Amino acid sequence: MLDDFMTRATLAGIGTALAAAPMGCFVVWRRMAYFGDATAHAAILGVALSLALSLPIFAGAVVIALLMATTVALLSGRGYAMDTLLGVLAHSALAFGLLAASFLTSVRIDIMAYLFGDILAVSRSDLAVIWGGAALVLALVAWRWSALLTATLNPDLARAAGIDPKHEELVLTLALAIVVAVAIKVVGVLLITALLIIPAATARPFARTPETMALIATGVAIASAWGGLRASYAFDTPTGPTIVCVVAILFCCSATVSGLRRLKVRTD
Repeated sequence: MLDDFMTRATLAGIGTALAAAPMGCFVVWRRMAYFGDATAHAAILGVALSLALSLPIFAGAVVIALLMATTVALLSGRGYAMDTLLGVLAHSALAFGLLAASFLTSVRIDIMAYLFGDILAVSRSDLAVIWGGAALVLALVAWRWSALLTATLNPDLARAAGIDPKHEELVLTLALAIVVAVAIKVVGVLLITALLIIPAATARPFARTPETMALIATGVAIASAWGGLRASYAFDTPTGPTIVCVVAILFCCSATVSGLRRLKVRTD
């Protein structure tokens, strides 16, 4: 069954959706969209270093993403606004990553595949990495769900309950780094943030509890991955951007329905 490239691509999309959607909810709740974008941009430097040192790309991307998060944590509050700091680090890491990749003359690298994804070229080993990473992210989120949620909603309440918000932020950062490393092959570093944020934003108007929002976001992400893959195959379009276009259309539908519901409430 895994000999069929479309089957492998579908499984890769579903695995990435399972990892990205729950994390995307925390990114939306914490307003960390720019942080997720910076982490994704930094991953290209991890890809280049991994290829130069003959290391697994997944490992390099995770390490660089964690270094990015650590650097932000150390420099924040020292005279730099957070958005400025993230902008400098994100684009610097992306530029250095692209520059490092250009020096890899002994290694053939398709930089466009890492920037925009190449889900149709997913191999069995890539599937193992994607699903292994997704399982690890889901296990982390399930294990720390209550603590993560409390620290996200009210840090003071978390401290009163004996929860260290900084520790939960570290867990969240680790999970985010894993998601970025997993999603590189599917949608690429430039589109990872969209797969994190848009499903969660799509689910938000229809969720009454955080758990419901995470479940709806996961469903939206899976539907987008499957629909984008099929649309890409039918219309011969780039798969990663097509997946993001599908989830963007779903978001527009969600926003329209939510707006109509609010209008109805006002007129009743």
